[in-house]
Amino acid sequence: MEFIKETNPIPDLRVKIGSLSLDNPVMTASGTFGYAREFERLMNLHRLGAIIVKGISLHPRHGNPPPRIVETACGMLNAIGLQNVGVERFIKDKMGFLGNLNVPIIVNILGDSLDEYREITERLGDSPAVAAIEVNISCPNVKKGGVAFGTDPAMAAAVTQAVKEKSPVPVIVKLSPNVTDIAAIARAVEDAGADAVSLINTLIGMAINLKTRRPELANVVGGLSGPAIKPVALRMVYQVARAVNIPVIGIGGIETAEDALEFMLAGATAVQIGTANFINPRASEEVVEGITEYVLQENLPSVRDLIGALRVD
Repeated sequence: MEFIKETNPIPDLRVKIGSLSLDNPVMTASGTFGYAREFERLMNLHRLGAIIVKGISLHPRHGNPPPRIVETACGMLNAIGLQNVGVERFIKDKMGFLGNLNVPIIVNILGDSLDEYREITERLGDSPAVAAIEVNISCPNVKKGGVAFGTDPAMAAAVTQAVKEKSPVPVIVKLSPNVTDIAAIARAVEDAGADAVSLINTLIGMAINLKTRRPELANVVGGLSGPAIKPVALRMVYQVARAVNIPVIGIGGIETAEDALEFMLAGATAVQIGTANFINPRASEEVVEGITEYVLQENLPSVRDLIGALRVD
């Protein structure tokens, strides 16, 4: 009698962000994963759904003076100041390694004017390794007195349209939580042509040293991230997913597969792992493994069956 060895079925974890297909819904969050090479020996990069690299500006940025990072209750504050090598060096020195990875590469971009966003996008458009562009609209518009693009629906729409005009790949707009109505911003960028939105970026916060009676950060304020912001992020993802018809990517305090699955139930098509990468370099890979186990245990045809499946009745 011939015995057939049982094998575990391979669950369907595929999701789509616009025209971009991902093998699974787990990405790395910009600013927490460097340019990916830093994690090459710490985890299997090819297990990720996509890699989102550190934000890239038109010209190199040195960032803010230290101290630039401080731990807080259940999270951290950072005021790195968007330090990066600039688009020219990124293409020359970083894209070679990234282009050899069998994982979609999403480039986060930032600028202080519409012209800067257009030029960065145009330069990146010549690289076949760029699978999508994520637009950071939390940057100040210098021509509007330093008001962040992401705090005004009209400005958010304008930068979205500027990038879409130059981009040959899907455009994801990363939303700021530091607004009165994040759903209104999401609808504005959708109307301007965004293929997806990702949220949330960091919340503005600060910490004070009682001994010195000075701010812990040289910049005084910084961006709060980590588990402390998860309930806020989850609520905003839930609101935005019901306000737009484009995919929503959830970010904010995701450390485990359980966290990621909560975001998907709230309406997220995919998720990004951020601060957890600093604590556990394998966090993103472990989230993929955990989602795989859950889909198998629940006997689901596809992970897509979880998207927006929250029961509120």
